[in-house]
Amino acid sequence: MSIHLKLNGTERELDVDPEMPLLWAIRDVLGLTGTKYGCGQALCGACVVHLDGEAVRACVTPVSRAEGRNVTTIEGLSPDGSHPLQKAWVELAVPQCGFCQAGQIMTAAALLAKKPQPSDTEIDQSMSGNLCRCGTYTRIRCAIKKAAGVPCE
Repeated sequence: MSIHLKLNGTERELDVDPEMPLLWAIRDVLGLTGTKYGCGQALCGACVVHLDGEAVRACVTPVSRAEGRNVTTIEGLSPDGSHPLQKAWVELAVPQCGFCQAGQIMTAAALLAKKPQPSDTEIDQSMSGNLCRCGTYTRIRCAIKKAAGVPCE
């Protein structure tokens, strides 16, 4: 079956099983490896992408859900790394191992699109499903606030 979608602004056609996880279509078929496989059960957030602007777990989202829709990966958030979140991540040295960071940034970008100046509680609630084994949660919260133009205490 052919699946038509717009990936990072480019029309794409995939000839794949409609039940294939979107993550595998992105990584294995389309070759974009910024979106990571973490748990395969929508528990860790490493695989977060945007589907029409909404954060979704690509590991459990069938590619058929992307039919006719816009999919944005970390590569499409800002190809040159100039998105305010990407800049804040670098400035505040958020990542250690970096494995979860694409999912963290994509979840944060969806939050800021809905709530441009979120409170600590709103940030914590939005980010609660994204796990960071390195424990950089405080830096993640500060980077989100920096990108939102809010001071971090």
